[in-house]
Amino acid sequence: MFELRWNPVIKWWVMVSSSRQNRPLLPKDSCPFCPGSPKVPEKYSVMIYPNDFPILALDPEKPTSKNKKLYKVARSYGKCEVVLYSSQHEQSFSSMPEKQLIKVIELWTERYRELGREKHIKYVFIFENKGEVVGVTIHHPHGQIYGYPFIPKKIQAELNSCRAYFKKNKRCLYCDIMEEEIKDSRRMVCENESFVAFVPFFAEYPYQVFVLLREHKLSLDEFNRKEKEDLAEILKRITKAYDRLFNMPFPYMMCFHQKPTDGKSYEYYHFHIEFYPPMRNEKTQKFNASSETGAWVHGNPTCPEEKAKELKEEIERG
Repeated sequence: MFELRWNPVIKWWVMVSSSRQNRPLLPKDSCPFCPGSPKVPEKYSVMIYPNDFPILALDPEKPTSKNKKLYKVARSYGKCEVVLYSSQHEQSFSSMPEKQLIKVIELWTERYRELGREKHIKYVFIFENKGEVVGVTIHHPHGQIYGYPFIPKKIQAELNSCRAYFKKNKRCLYCDIMEEEIKDSRRMVCENESFVAFVPFFAEYPYQVFVLLREHKLSLDEFNRKEKEDLAEILKRITKAYDRLFNMPFPYMMCFHQKPTDGKSYEYYHFHIEFYPPMRNEKTQKFNASSETGAWVHGNPTCPEEKAKELKEEIERG
């Protein structure tokens, strides 16, 4: 089964693919992304790898379910790709040279541009799941890209808020959030010439971090060379601080939020990255339970100002 199903209650699509149940748990001594594997070249730096278990496709099969008055179905148009950050199995953002990270950013930019040109792709979502607690089965450094045939609900909520805020105030909502965080300073984690990073006032996770571009730009496609270099530098600093916080490879979800690729104007939006680390401490996971999942009301068991201070201290240690 491979289809989109419409949820008439929240008015959004759900991606259904029963084949993803067959994803393997790989043995500890095997890696499909290391040189020597038949799945990748003998030598490579960064590369795109086609997802072996995609939930979206540019030529999807017809839905097996039938459209009804209440329940709609549609083809799962789109694309699922894996981004291999390095051929070296032990590398991660926190350990790889910034030059290598810039290559990853260049590849992200290229794929955002190319996938955005596809007729059915309305939003290009760049993300990384790191760590077994967020479901990672392959530990080789990699992220993913989904090209959705719709704008995801969270992104649409952000767009709606940004549009309403701009209409009322003639200003960008994220620019004002950034200005307020800089002014307050207690939740600031680090900054450079092009970016600021902070634990947001409204953080849902203990060590959640927002990374905002200082300039009002909408996507990676608009970045200049300096901004790409500074993005590499600040991503390395943040992930290194995560790893040093509890002296462990720190798990996280990293999500890129940028303008949709449906051809419409989104000048009121603002490029940013959101980190969601699911740990309270080195041994305790912060679970999304009934309130978060059933009511979409998050409860943060920690104080954002305190967690920002911890991260900032780790970054300042170098």
